[in-house]
Amino acid sequence: MKKFLSLLLVSMLGGALTLGVYKYAFEKEVTVVENKENQPKFVTASYNPTTLQNEENVSFTEAASKTVHAVVHVKNKTVSRGPSNIMEYFYGSGGQPRAHVGTGSGVIISPDGYIVTNNHVIANATELQVTLNNNRSYRAELVGTDPETDIALIKIEADKDLPYLAFGDSDYTKIGEWVLAVGNPFNLTSTVTAGIISAKARDLDETDGKFQSFIQTDAAVNPGNSGGALVNTNGDLIGINTAITSQTGSYIGYSFAVPSNIAKKVVEDIMEFGNVQMGTLGIKGQDLAVVNGRLEDINESQGILIAEVFKKSGAYKAGLRRGDIIKQIDNIKISKFSDLTGYLRSKRPNDEVQLSILRDDEAISVPVTLINNSSYIYSIDEIGISLQEQTKSDREFYNNQDGLVISSSNEYNTRLGINGKLLVGINDDKIKNINDAKKAVEKAKSYGMMSLVIMDENGNKERLVYRN
Repeated sequence: MKKFLSLLLVSMLGGALTLGVYKYAFEKEVTVVENKENQPKFVTASYNPTTLQNEENVSFTEAASKTVHAVVHVKNKTVSRGPSNIMEYFYGSGGQPRAHVGTGSGVIISPDGYIVTNNHVIANATELQVTLNNNRSYRAELVGTDPETDIALIKIEADKDLPYLAFGDSDYTKIGEWVLAVGNPFNLTSTVTAGIISAKARDLDETDGKFQSFIQTDAAVNPGNSGGALVNTNGDLIGINTAITSQTGSYIGYSFAVPSNIAKKVVEDIMEFGNVQMGTLGIKGQDLAVVNGRLEDINESQGILIAEVFKKSGAYKAGLRRGDIIKQIDNIKISKFSDLTGYLRSKRPNDEVQLSILRDDEAISVPVTLINNSSYIYSIDEIGISLQEQTKSDREFYNNQDGLVISSSNEYNTRLGINGKLLVGINDDKIKNINDAKKAVEKAKSYGMMSLVIMDENGNKERLVYRN
């Protein structure tokens, strides 16, 4: 029995490809970052939480006046082509191209016009326009983007130095600390709202494999605020406003921001390397809050239980073992998995971190050198899935079947239920490891079609076909 699935519009995917999918069963001190060639300089604020304004005499006016001129309105124009009626859908007409205009916010981080915003604000844009607080408008160019963290870097060319914000250290932020959100909701320019930090290291969906680590605040954020600034009472940039959780599409009390340390690291990587360098420990882990009570020999309730250690990884070389409990990394206390992944997103391969772990109730400090996760993780960005080498337990689960585990995927693929399944083939090529997948994807690009063969734990197979 064949099950037919079809994607109608590229806008449903939020990606760069128009995909057709067919599925059927068969198988205050500042630090100036020095210029490198063709690189801007930006400023990092260095402060101690005790230097922030006392809650009793806190004033938002200085932080607001400092911020509004550095936050911009971003307008993007995209063009889509798809069936506009049922006849075009059934008879295969491409339909007429249609222009769409989206809006958001951005934050100037250097006097020469570099601007941080959200990836989803500028995704698929054919034209970008930035309007400053003084109503002057400029054409913007995309410098680079990282969909994983939802951060993008764009640039405008102005005839004079621009106002900008310094990056604060988001690791120093505290729950209950006053913050301001500045952006352009509903096309209203330079809107400032106030609130407190409600939570840190918040993962909105722990099942999607994206390992988010947002700052949660109750400062009002609405559509159009995306890409705007979250600042402390000193006016230091501590986050990039990104998301709200709402059934209505408008603010209902919760908003979320990418921490500034993550955004800053992504920007630095884009400037220096052209892409994002991910440093990783090389483990699979579980929150102790999830496993506590099911394992009689674990008395801890906070931390990360190491379930698997990848060979070739820094964790493996440092001697970490299955059953170790991670309690702290450098000076950051680890209560849940998003604490760990959020901190690691600010690190690069070859950085060394100090782990505090419990092993058989004994506290141990272990230095670990991070590695690039590309040695055991591979993302097929064109179709929005990430693949991971199998661990020992994965091989047992899949009866020693060769293939790569689909560790995460975009929203559409997640709805297809492929996360956690095994990729065993691409087009006519069998997939055993990361190198096989890379070669098969390069071949598939020339065909204009990518066919994935996916297997579940019972040996049932299905095929997904993606077309340009």
